[in-house]
Order: sequence, then structure tokens, then C-alpha cells
Amino acid sequence: MAAPNPVDAKALAALALFAALPPAVAEEAATMARARALPRGMRIFDQGERAGRAHALLSGCVRITQSGSDGEEILVRFIGPGEIFGCVPVLTDGLYPADATTMVDSLELSWDPADLLALMQRHSQVAINMVAIVGKRLGEAQERLREVATQSAERRVARTLLRLLDQAGRQTDDGVRIEFPLRRKDIADIAGTTLHTASRFVAGWGRQGLLATRHHHVIIRSPDQLRILAEEPPG
Repeated sequence: MAAPNPVDAKALAALALFAALPPAVAEEAATMARARALPRGMRIFDQGERAGRAHALLSGCVRITQSGSDGEEILVRFIGPGEIFGCVPVLTDGLYPADATTMVDSLELSWDPADLLALMQRHSQVAINMVAIVGKRLGEAQERLREVATQSAERRVARTLLRLLDQAGRQTDDGVRIEFPLRRKDIADIAGTTLHTASRFVAGWGRQGLLATRHHHVIIRSPDQLRILAEEPPG
């Protein structure tokens, strides 16, 4: 197997996993990393596969999905620049828990799982960062479960769009554009509702001028109004 290509340590500054690292530790992590350009539509790894690499995204977008025993696929989350993915096996059973596919041309860094684990053992800040990232995602999953059990579908769809706005929103002349390519089924999966229901709300908000959809991207024209729809009702 070819040796990993050395990576400029400055590239790690954009990654949450390596935040607040001394320069020497960042350099050590960079020498272990392999940079790779990923074309749109590439399957990076499959659910249940033995984890060969631990990944972090420098640019682009990666779609994380899971399939049940009946073959039905649901969207778990989108990965944006600066985020890690496929790293949980380093701390668990060594198997990828989901599929990962690029949505657009992307650039990633990756590490051998054994190297990343050894790095965490040598440098506690890397381990602390990993725990913080995993803990945040667990909290997000618990929040989504709570919303499914206690909130209306309209509020869940609004909250889903607001989360995506916070994660990957970019200001444009028309409003704030979510940089991830979005299907209405993606919105439905994250919001825990049906495609028909999510489509009805998105279409209605489009007619009201709250948002627009162009080339598979959602543009939020009135984030404040969307926040009102997502708020708790009085009392």
C-alpha cells in the first residue's frame, strides 16, 4: 500500500477534531493524513463495512444514510466542511454504521484508524475534541427524537431547515442559501415526517415567499419568519 501523502498542518485548522492543538501536534496529525479528491456521487464507504480509514471533510458535501433490513434508506445527516465522519468505528466495533456518498465534488483528509487512536492516546486534546463532537451529535439525535414525539410536523420541518441553515447557510442576494443539494425526501427524513407532508409545507412556504428552491438548493428568504414557525407555541 502506498504511504499517505503528507498534508500541510494548516489544513487541519479548519477541522473541529484538531481545534486548539499545539503546532507540533497538528504537524504530527498532518503527517499521518492522506488527502484525496472525491468526485460527485462517489460511495466512500458502506454500512457494515470494516473501517479502513477515518475521514474529515475539507470541502464539499457528504450524505450519510442508513438502511434497514427491508432495504429502506433514510438520511441521517449531511457532513459539511470542517466535520469528521466515519470516525465512530475508532471508538466502537470497527464497522461503519452507515453509508457515505459525496453530493458534490469534495476534498477529504483521512487517517488509518490505528494511527488516529494512537494520536488520541498520546494527546488528550484530540480525544477531548472527539468526545465533544460525538457528544454533540448524540445530543442532536436525542433532540430530533424528542421533536418527533412532541412537536407538529410543520415545526419539525421548519427546525430542520433552520439547522441546515446554521450548518451550511451562505448569504446571497436572494436570501440565505443552504449549500447542500436538498431533495424534499431529505427534508422529510431529517424532520421525521412523510415526503408528502414535507413537500406540502415547503411548497406552501415557497408560495408565501419564505423560501425558494433552485437547482436542488433551498434559499431561505425570511429566516426570521421561519424561526417564528419553529418556535414553541404560547403556554
